[in-house]
Formats: sequence, C-alpha cells, structure tokens
Amino acid sequence: MAGLAAASMDRSERSTEASMEELEALLETAGGEARGMVLQSRPTPDAHSFIGSGKVAEMKTIIETEQCELAVFDNELTPSQSKALSDELGVRVIDRSGLIMDIFAQRARTREGILQVELAQYKYLLPRLTGMWKHLASQTGTSSPIGTRGPGETQLETDRRHIGRKITKLEEELKTVRKVRDTQRRRREKNAVPTVALVGYTNAGKSTLLNRLTGSDIQANDRLFDTLDTTTRRLRLPEAGDLLFSDTVGFIRKLPHHLVEAFKATLEELRYADILLHVIDASNPEWEEQYRVVDALIRELGAEGTPRIDVYNKADIYTGDILPGGRKGSVRVSAKTGEGIDELLKEITEALGAGMRHVTLRIPYAEAKLAEQLHREGEVLRKEYGDAFIEVEAVLPQNSWRKLLAYQV
Repeated sequence: MAGLAAASMDRSERSTEASMEELEALLETAGGEARGMVLQSRPTPDAHSFIGSGKVAEMKTIIETEQCELAVFDNELTPSQSKALSDELGVRVIDRSGLIMDIFAQRARTREGILQVELAQYKYLLPRLTGMWKHLASQTGTSSPIGTRGPGETQLETDRRHIGRKITKLEEELKTVRKVRDTQRRRREKNAVPTVALVGYTNAGKSTLLNRLTGSDIQANDRLFDTLDTTTRRLRLPEAGDLLFSDTVGFIRKLPHHLVEAFKATLEELRYADILLHVIDASNPEWEEQYRVVDALIRELGAEGTPRIDVYNKADIYTGDILPGGRKGSVRVSAKTGEGIDELLKEITEALGAGMRHVTLRIPYAEAKLAEQLHREGEVLRKEYGDAFIEVEAVLPQNSWRKLLAYQV
C-alpha cells in the first residue's frame, strides 16, 4: 500500500496515517491482506512515478520480498500514472477509488444496487480507456497520429462505443427505478407517513441502531460498507404515529465521485426525509473528520436543509463527554445496549412536531378561512383561485400540515 501527502494537494486528498489505516481496512474488506505500507511527503506529486523514484524502489523491494500481487494507492491515480507504476513495480496497480468500487461490486445484492455499482464502474473506466490511449500515443514523441493507427485504435474505439452504450442503458434503467421510488414517496406523503433516514460514516452502527429502534433483525457486521441497499422499517411512536426508518449506504473519505453520482437515485431520499439521524461512531479517534466528510456529502446531495439529529453512537465503548453542553439535536446512545434510545425517540418526536413541510392544498371555498390561517401559521408561496377550490402552495409546520391532510394534493 502507498499514499502521498503533497503540499500542493487539497487537504482532503492527502494521505495520512489514519487514511492509510482505513485503506488497509478497505483492502481486508475486499479480501486482500496488506504486507507493507509506504507513506510519502513531498511538495508535489512526481510527474512520472507519483511518489518519487526512491519510494517506488522501496515499494518494489517490499513487493518482491513479500511476493505481493497487487499495489494499492490511497490517492486517485491518472491512467498514465497507473501504467507507469505498474511497469516499475511489476504488479497490477489500483487506486482507492478502484478498491472501493470493487467492494461495492461484491456487496450489491438488489437489482438497484447492482445497476448503480455497474454504472459507476463504467464511468470510472471510460476516461481511463481514453487516457491509456493518449498515454500510448504520447510515446510516439509527436502529436501526429502516424504510426499509432491500426487494430489498437479500432479496438479502443469499439470499447469506447460499447461502454458508452452500456452507460446509456444503465442510466435509463435507473431512471425507471427512480420513477418507482418517486411513486412510493408520493404514496408515503399522501398517507402522511414521515420518514427518518439514517446517514453516517461507514461502520458507524446505522444498521445496529435501526435494529434497536424497530426490533428488526437486519444483519449488522463490524465491517466497512456492510449496507449498500437501502432498508426501510416501520415504527409506531405514541405521540408521532407511524414512522418509516431508512438505512443508507455508509460514507467514507475520498468516496469516488462516480459512486456518489450513481447512488443519487437512492441517496436523494435524504432530501425528502423528514429527519436525518447522523450516526457517529464516537469511539473512533477520527470521529470529527468523519463528521466533516458526512456533512460535506449531505450538502452535495442537497439535503442540508433537512432537520438533523446527531446521534453519538457506541457509548458502551467510549468514555468522556462529547456532546457540547447538552445541545439540542444531539443524543448519546449505544445501539448495542439500548442506552439513550428513549431520549433519541423523544428528540425525533419533538423534531417531527417542529419540522416544516412543503405542501400543495386544495381548499373548498366553504373552508376559505383555512387559506387565510395558512398565512399566520406558515409561509404561503402561491395561491390560485379555481372554480371549486383555492389551490395553495405553502411551507407549514408539521402540526399545522397534519390538520389539513384531507386537502393535500
């Protein structure tokens, strides 16, 4: 394994001891075993070998001594860098993104999950095909295509077109999945069933918490990316009624962009959830960095406006006070033992009462006073007068909205 911390890199892209430990855990999750680690610091990446000739030689010694078959890099590599390193080291080279996508390919079980992973893999591969070809072309020492035409280029173009067709087909299939998901979501909204989405860093304990809250028996293992396919369970609370709890795929630093894009059909549920439970592994020394990673991805997915409760999990194996002065919206729990679960349910109930809902209502003229009441209780975005009713689009508190369910479009 190897990683680079270059001053010219964005802070989030630099390798650290923590990110290398995480890379080792990812490798083990994929079924591999780390036999050595090289962590390099330099001002900028080496133009040819990325980590510099000295570190490449060090890696080659480890590979030959330990009889390694694969070199894994913590940073994202360009196609030409991968090829140069593979030639130097004498083994296959993959980067962190390729490793994570391999794990996702192993773990996907549902049709939707398989489609999403396959789409991400093809999008990851396509520019690398092109990059490989550019790398070969550059060896001619000229921008002229003379001497580079022939079966190789024909095969490249064939591969490129084939992958392009596969990407288009997969995107169409995922659009169909999204339509089904939209229909299910509208049905939930019509039936006034609030949704609570669990989100967090991989292995933070989301599945264990979902089991604890809903009495389910979802398999929950101590390994990275154990949950890829969204799982939804129902729970009835005395003061809030029926709720739907949805588990989601765990996040991780340097999560491949193509995976985030491909999983948006699933992860966009975060934007439509009534509440997010951000599950944090408080026993992990890196929990603050993990918190920032998840927060950034929530924003990227457009869910920063969704009400959120920070759930500091694994209270049974850490000591100390993390919660900032009993701040509202933060709860310390142990999904394993049940500590703090009652307090969490209380927070959820209160958040549902205080949350806002974007709705469209059709109010009969006989009940016109309700339309005026909306101005006092929420924000009216649009009002149109029809033949038999007044159509109002408004943002309302949950308590007000529930009183008007009969008029919701």
